[in-house]
Amino acid sequence: MKYLDVRLSQPDWMLHPMQRFIREEDAVRYEELRTWNSAGRDDGLEYELFYAEAEREPYEEALGTVESVRWYDLTPIDDNSFYVYICQETRPEDVRWREAFAALNLVVVPPIVYDSEAAFYMIVIGAGEDLQAMLEGLPDEIDTTVRVIGEYDRQHAPLCGNLTERQLEAVESAVDLGYFEVPRDAGVDAVADELGCASSTAARLLQKAQARVMRRLVQRRGRDTPIDRY
Repeated sequence: MKYLDVRLSQPDWMLHPMQRFIREEDAVRYEELRTWNSAGRDDGLEYELFYAEAEREPYEEALGTVESVRWYDLTPIDDNSFYVYICQETRPEDVRWREAFAALNLVVVPPIVYDSEAAFYMIVIGAGEDLQAMLEGLPDEIDTTVRVIGEYDRQHAPLCGNLTERQLEAVESAVDLGYFEVPRDAGVDAVADELGCASSTAARLLQKAQARVMRRLVQRRGRDTPIDRY
């Protein structure tokens, strides 16, 4: 059983309005699609559960303007995060790229994680030929980056599977510079210079990356962990 860890970046005309909101505004810090139900329905509706770390007021304001959304239920977790349960009409733009999965024996493993550019990361499981057919069946307009492909083993799932591209860049730079050496060969300022960002931003990227990797490591040992809020 193979798995594919892939990043998909859609063209502007294919983006959902909330993806455009993620990309163009600074209100969303993190968002993932936790689960969904859209297959086999004849009413043209789909249901999704999102987890978001965002400014609630602008997020709700943007969500309220999306024509495809029939209704939604937002449940706060704390001042900075919430769940959103959404019922919406299936958009023709989404049907087009989802057709690459049709009639293939594939399973998408939640969550689907969105980055600041409104691209999304997903893990897909199935036979090698089906995974290849899916990649070939995606519209040419979608920029596809295969991050990992191999034999699926949940116990040994990739530790970095849910890191954002920017967090991975920060970790790679830190490793190259000797940030993780004992004693350290370089500090967070050097990592920031390499990334071209503020030291506070580099520190936050490294902290979030380390938190996610440590959480994934504990999960691999069969331990339950709190919801990923980083």
